[in-house]
Amino acid sequence: MITINDFNFKNKKAIIRVDFNVPLNENFEVTDLTRIEAAKPTISKVLGDGGSVILMSHLGRPKGVDPKFSLRHIVDKVAEVMGVQVHFVEDCIGEKVTRAVHNLKRGEILLLENLRFYSEETAGDESFSEQLSNNGDIFVHDAFGTAHRAHASTTIVAKYFSENKCFGSLLAKEIESIDKVLNNSEKPVLAILGGAKVSSKITVIENILDKVDHLIIGGGMTFTFIKALGGSIGDSICEDDKMEMALEILEKAKNKQVQVHLPIDVIAADDFSNDANTKLVEVSNIPIGWQGLDVGPKSQILFDRVVNQCNTILWNGPLGVFELETFSKGTIALGNSIDKATQNGAFSLVGGGDSVAAVKKFGFANKVSYVSTGGGAMLETLEGKTLPGIEAILSL
Repeated sequence: MITINDFNFKNKKAIIRVDFNVPLNENFEVTDLTRIEAAKPTISKVLGDGGSVILMSHLGRPKGVDPKFSLRHIVDKVAEVMGVQVHFVEDCIGEKVTRAVHNLKRGEILLLENLRFYSEETAGDESFSEQLSNNGDIFVHDAFGTAHRAHASTTIVAKYFSENKCFGSLLAKEIESIDKVLNNSEKPVLAILGGAKVSSKITVIENILDKVDHLIIGGGMTFTFIKALGGSIGDSICEDDKMEMALEILEKAKNKQVQVHLPIDVIAADDFSNDANTKLVEVSNIPIGWQGLDVGPKSQILFDRVVNQCNTILWNGPLGVFELETFSKGTIALGNSIDKATQNGAFSLVGGGDSVAAVKKFGFANKVSYVSTGGGAMLETLEGKTLPGIEAILSL
C-alpha cells in the first residue's frame, strides 16, 4: 500500500481529496470539526516536507451552484485547525484556479470550491477529472467516506497521475483497521450488528461469518429473527419477508460454528416516544400494542460477557433507539463493555453512521481503538467489495 509516507513533497503541489462534508448550522458555521481534524496529519506531512496543498471536497448535495453549500463557509475553521492561512478560490477548475495554484507558495494551503457544483463530479466525467488533475503534481486520496463512489475526484482523477498517487494517513488507517478485523484479527473475533433492518446488513453478515467467532445482533433487526424463531414481538419493527433469510443466517452460523447472541429481554414501549410508558419484558413475549426499543439488563450482562472474552471487536449499529434517552441504556452499556475490553488489550473498530454518532454522543470515541469516518464505504468494505476509490490508487 503506497501512502503519503512514501513521498517527499518538497517543492511539490499535492492535490488532496479530503472529506470536508461537515455539518453547518443556520448561520453557516461548522458545528463538528471531526472530519477537518482527521485530515490534519496528511496536510501537515505535505507542508512539513516543504510542499503546498490544494484541497478538494464536496459539501452536501447541491443542484448546481448554490451559495448555501459553498466551501467558503469552512475556510476559517480549516485555517484554525491547521494553524495556517487558507486561501480559497471560487471554482475547482478553469483559469481562476490555474492562476491560484500557480501563485501558491511552499507551506500554503488552497481550498477549491465545492466539487459538486459540477454534475461532472458525480458522473465521473473524464474531461473534468483531467482538469482537476492539472491542479497538482501528486494526488493524495484521504476521503474514506467517498471511496465507495466512482466520482471524478475520488477515482477517475487518479488515472492521470501514473505513479504519483497515494493514500493519505486517514484513508491508510481506515484500510488497515478494517483489514485487521477482517483478515488479520486476533481471535476470538466478535461482530456486533445493530440497526433497524436485516435487509441492509444481509451481505455484511454473509461476508463476515467466515471471519468471526461470535455475532451479537441488536437493534430493530432483532425482531425479524425473534419472530422467525416463533417469538411474539408485539408491534416491534419487523421485516416479515426476511424471516426465512434470518433463519438461513442462523443455520449458516451454526454450520460455521459461529455463536449468535440475540437479546434476552427488552425495554418495550407503548409509543415511539421518550415519554412513552415502558415495561421490561422477555424479547420473545412482547404484548400487542408494545414495541421493543432497547435491550434490557439481562441482555446487557450477556453481551458484556461476550464482548470481554473477545480480542477483536467490530461494532456496526446501535442496540436501541439511543437518540431517545429512555432507550439509550443498552447502547451505553455496550460502549462501556467495549471500553473495558479495549483497555484489556482488545482491538475495537466502530463504523457506520449511527454507531459513530452513538460513540461520539456518549463519550466513547477515544475509548475504542478506531472510529471509522465512512458509513457507506465501511459497509461496502465489510460486504467484501473493493471500493473504486481504493482500487484507483492501487492500480498503476
